[in-house]
Amino acid sequence: MALLNRSCLAACRKCLAARMSGDSRVSLQLSPWTCSYFDEPVHMEVDGLPPEQSVEMRSKLTDSKGVSFQASATFYSDKNGHIDVDKCPSMGGSYIGIEPMGLFSSMQPLVPHSRLIKRDVSAPLSVDIEVVCDGQIVAQETLERRCMADDVQRFPLEDGNIRGSLFVPPGPGPFPAILDIPHLGGGLTELRASLLAKKGYVVMALAYHGYQDLPKVLMKLDVEYLEEAVAFLRAHPKVKGPGIGILSISKGGDLALTMSALLPGISATVCINGCNGATAFPIHYKGTVIPPINVDNGKIIHRKDGLLDVRDAIPDPMLEENRASVIPIERASCHFLFVAAEDDRNWNSLLFSEQAAQRLRDHGKDNYELVRYPKAGHFLDVPYTPHCPSSFHPAAGTVVVLGGEPKAHAEAQVDLWERVQQFFRRHLNSGHSKWKAML
Repeated sequence: MALLNRSCLAACRKCLAARMSGDSRVSLQLSPWTCSYFDEPVHMEVDGLPPEQSVEMRSKLTDSKGVSFQASATFYSDKNGHIDVDKCPSMGGSYIGIEPMGLFSSMQPLVPHSRLIKRDVSAPLSVDIEVVCDGQIVAQETLERRCMADDVQRFPLEDGNIRGSLFVPPGPGPFPAILDIPHLGGGLTELRASLLAKKGYVVMALAYHGYQDLPKVLMKLDVEYLEEAVAFLRAHPKVKGPGIGILSISKGGDLALTMSALLPGISATVCINGCNGATAFPIHYKGTVIPPINVDNGKIIHRKDGLLDVRDAIPDPMLEENRASVIPIERASCHFLFVAAEDDRNWNSLLFSEQAAQRLRDHGKDNYELVRYPKAGHFLDVPYTPHCPSSFHPAAGTVVVLGGEPKAHAEAQVDLWERVQQFFRRHLNSGHSKWKAML
């Protein structure tokens, strides 16, 4: 486990002193305390409560956009006045049943349709946990959820054409490398990159629009921009080849598949809820144009709650009129991990993933894995991130439903995060002893 930074240790000493000097007999115990990484579970226990008492626990945080998220759960203390959140079922609140991290994954925004945003990954995100008994706060702690380890270096990419950030683990290396491509409208997102760097990868968080001097609205994308990012990573002195990995989600998925099909030097590609055809805008490369699939506005559903369901607005890519938009992934020499949330309401991720896998099979290839998550929604983020069932869609220009049942979605995020790491360990060169030791 990485060492906690000085600010965390100082906070621990301050909180410990406050506990020792206080006279309250109710104590809230968090482990790890008081700092943990964003993708780590937190064990929560409460002692000193009245026996067999109804007790409410609350959690709250404020993200980088100033949006507050909160959750609550009602427990009953045992005959010894003890609650172990890992073992005790919630009887009401934001979730029901046993969910050890339900106070994190079940958080809901006070501003409707908001997705949790963490911009500055060098600073922790503070989560307040409160224990309420008979309407009074009887114990509380603030937990820092960290994204970036102290010994990981972050370098902004401002020279040349590419824009983003590079995260480099400590030590001489070389390390396997990953290119992280976000969804449409994501700008620059660094949470996954910073967490993966802690695990021994050089990771580039790449922006392709809406960041610094990049265009806010894309009319087309030149693959040469993505090619420059791949070349940068492969030439970096801390990167161990021969090939790199790509991690993508949503609109980033068809870009990742295009790169895998057209560019050398890619060994492993993860496509989370992506499409097997070009979407939103045309993709250009060396005189070749892959046109986007035409949107069928007649398939958009206007729900009674005022939200749009756009799942079927992107029609079947294998229809005759759409086949020019299908990405020729059979040309790729890399391994693929296709991830499909079966309740994705952004588009039909399961159909797209199955078609991509079938295309590889039709060309005699078995270089893929396909993982399905029933009842999960579109934005499969890092573990314990609050579920986002609806959000503003930049292409639709309004709020759309994204799908997902909260508990199933939370479980899918935990499972997927481990699968992604296993996939990259298998298919990127892991022969370096220093890298092995860090995993």
